[in-house]
Amino acid sequence: MNQYLRNMSASQQVGALFIIVFGILIGISVWNFVAQLRERGETPEGETRQVELRYFASLLRTSWFMVIVFWIGWVLGDAVATILFALISFFALREFITLSPTRRGDHRSLVLAFFVVLPVQFWLVGTQHFDLFTVFIPVYVFLAIPVVSALADDPERFLERNAKLQWGIMVCVYGMSHVPALLLLDFPNYEGKSAFLVFFLVIVVQTCMIVQHIAARRLKRPPLAPNVSQSFNWASWGIGVAVASFFGGLLSGITPFKPAQALGMAIIACVAGTAGHLVMKALKRDRGIRNWGTQGMAVTGASGLLDRVDALCFAAPIFFHSVRWYSGA
Repeated sequence: MNQYLRNMSASQQVGALFIIVFGILIGISVWNFVAQLRERGETPEGETRQVELRYFASLLRTSWFMVIVFWIGWVLGDAVATILFALISFFALREFITLSPTRRGDHRSLVLAFFVVLPVQFWLVGTQHFDLFTVFIPVYVFLAIPVVSALADDPERFLERNAKLQWGIMVCVYGMSHVPALLLLDFPNYEGKSAFLVFFLVIVVQTCMIVQHIAARRLKRPPLAPNVSQSFNWASWGIGVAVASFFGGLLSGITPFKPAQALGMAIIACVAGTAGHLVMKALKRDRGIRNWGTQGMAVTGASGLLDRVDALCFAAPIFFHSVRWYSGA
């Protein structure tokens, strides 16, 4: 099967994946819609089931969003894909900053983050300055932001305000910029197919998230960190990582890796993505919100853009550098 996929042209692989992935998503979405209609919620058990189905629907919407973004980026080319992910990064950072307190003295730093740091970071990606784009934010921006803030002459809660902005830039800009960077990696006998690395990353992370959620609901184990997440425990986490990683190994035919290598890369992506999702949940609990969108107090699950890409923001840098280190691309 993997050899058959490798022998396909890029357009043939795209067509096959289009049918398989969208077919699966449509089937699951229809099942979830019918299940919500059948569950009346007139009893406490029914209400609990309704909440679970709505949360599962939010995970499906996230999957739809990420897969559609992948296809748009594939169809329009590497340059447009880089711009597309830059826009996603912009709005994700906007959500992060909007739900975090700022002061007048932060305005210069915010202008620097949105209109200098973000475009420069994605320009470095688009021009394949990989050595510089990997250190631009962690080194240069990390030092520049507090300098700009100090010049604003507002020392109140100085460390907290700068740490918040630096954290937002790292997650929403630095993390997201590694997704289009995958499109620009070169591998022997893999010309024109680098977008499948993005697809591979997205599909294994989302599969892990969905399987972990289903396993947590079925096993009903006590949560490991109940004040952060009611659904995270080691058993469901292990099941999610195992299933998604095995699935990643099966997808080795669309990657430059052998099955065992694809399995290893999938494990790395799943562990990083789920850990990142847990961290972002902790940040939301600190802010007293359920999601990063405008309906911050909603009980129906994720509605903000950052909710849909938080796991990817953590998984992408680690996956990118693991792939680049291992392959020497």
